[in-house]
Amino acid sequence: MIDNKKIAETIVEGIQELKGKKIVVVDMTMLFERACDYFVICEANSSTHVGSISNSIRTVVKERIGIKPFAVDGQENAQWVAFDYGQVLAHVFQPEVRSFYDLEHLWADAQTIEIEDIT
Repeated sequence: MIDNKKIAETIVEGIQELKGKKIVVVDMTMLFERACDYFVICEANSSTHVGSISNSIRTVVKERIGIKPFAVDGQENAQWVAFDYGQVLAHVFQPEVRSFYDLEHLWADAQTIEIEDIT
């Protein structure tokens, strides 16, 4: 069985492959009541970029650790694509949609790890 932290780290690698921006990992493992262990959240410049990052996440996670998401939603309009890897959820947003939903602040009591952008 693959560790959930490893899944989150591999998702980050998939995002970085296509220069996703403002990556945040919300570590909820220390919370008693939680939706999952990790949220991985990032931004993309356009719907095309959202689609490309989404494809990269799916490919990198499958190739490096051999798992597929249980579900993927939002690929049709590519404003917000969500991946369900069980206890790890990944979200690829366009900036205005991310700002509106503000997911990382819903779990303000969780540890938030900001990943530096690759330039």
